[in-house]
Amino acid sequence: MNFQVKIKHNYIQEVETKYLKNDIPDITIGDSLRMGLLIQEGNKERIQYAEGVVIAQHNANLNSTITLRKIMQGVGVERVYLIHSPRIQSIQITRRSKVRRAKLYYLRSRSGKATRLKQKFN
Repeated sequence: MNFQVKIKHNYIQEVETKYLKNDIPDITIGDSLRMGLLIQEGNKERIQYAEGVVIAQHNANLNSTITLRKIMQGVGVERVYLIHSPRIQSIQITRRSKVRRAKLYYLRSRSGKATRLKQKFN
């Protein structure tokens, strides 16, 4: 039984490696990102940019995700993105911040200037 499980795992890993992206920058918690997303409207496709702060990250090879938070018209909006998705065209790090936590969920309860993070210069 264990032998079969190991074989299946290797097959899954081989298939997943074909779809992994190599041009992804080193994203950490607290980074401000600008992501180009491919949006389909009818039969046309265009790139729409989403900007925000990374408040959570989940690393799992092909299923790696980041949670991006931005303020839109006075309301906080969070969205989870699959990093290796073919719909993501580009990822740019606009700013790095100095944080001491793995998840920045405390930003949900803050508003205005209280949501600012200290910039890290490296």
